[in-house]
Amino acid sequence: MTSSLKNRLILLAVLATVAAAGAYAWTALRPHGPGEGFVSGNGRIEATEIDVAAKLGGRVQSIAVKEGDFVTAGQPLAHMQIDTLEASRDEAVARHQQSLTAVASAEAQVAVRESDRQAALALVAQRQSELDAAQRRLARSQTLVREGASSDQEVDDDRARERSLQAAVVAAKAQAEAAQAAI
Repeated sequence: MTSSLKNRLILLAVLATVAAAGAYAWTALRPHGPGEGFVSGNGRIEATEIDVAAKLGGRVQSIAVKEGDFVTAGQPLAHMQIDTLEASRDEAVARHQQSLTAVASAEAQVAVRESDRQAALALVAQRQSELDAAQRRLARSQTLVREGASSDQEVDDDRARERSLQAAVVAAKAQAEAAQAAI
C-alpha cells in the first residue's frame, strides 16, 4: 500500500468514527417526545369538556383563545359587550349623586328653619321685654294719676301700649311655634 492510500484510509476511518460519535451523541442527547407533562402511548384520548359561564348574561364581544389553546387560571377567555352594564352603572351613580344632593338640600332647609325658629324666639324675648317695660310704665302712670301728677290720657295711652304689646307677644309666640313646626 502506498502512503497516500494509507493516509486516505486513516482519514476516512477518522471521519467515519467522528460521524458515528456525532450520530450517537445526537440520538442520545436530543429530547425524546414533546417534553415534560406529555405522555405517549397507544389508546384513545378524549378531552374533558369544561363549561364556562359568566356571572351576568350578555353578548360575547370577542373570544381571546382558540380551541385547543392552553390557558392559565385567571386568563381572560372572552370579552363581553358591557355597554348596557356601563350605562346602568352610570345611571346608578347619577341617582346616587342626586340623592346626596337632595340630602344636602334637605339639611340646608332644616338649618334655615332652625334659624327662623331662633329668630322667632328672639322676637318673643324682645316683645316680652317691651311688655314688661310697658307694664312698669303703666303702673307708674297709674300712681302719678292717683297723686294728681299726671293726666288720665297718659294712663290710657300706656294701657293701650301694654295691650298692644301683649298681642305682639302672643303673635311672636305663635310665630315661634310655627317655625318649630316647620322644622
